[in-house]
Amino acid sequence: MATPPGRKQHGPFVDSCEPGKYAWCRCGASMRYPYCDGSHRGTDATPLKVVLEKSCTVRWCACGESGNKPFCDGTHARL
Repeated sequence: MATPPGRKQHGPFVDSCEPGKYAWCRCGASMRYPYCDGSHRGTDATPLKVVLEKSCTVRWCACGESGNKPFCDGTHARL
């Protein structure tokens, strides 16, 4: 797995992902953004859990505004 950027950005975070469970950060405080690192604990925010059934390249939303969360839908281009 590639090293996530650790912050929100304008443009997707593209990663080659293996089958398994992933937690996409919704609070924006994760140091492993777009992946959850538990920084939301003590708040009302919760990660969005995703299960990937096969190896694939994922375009994770990194702006936090996608209408197809946790996946990028190009919304960042309008921000």
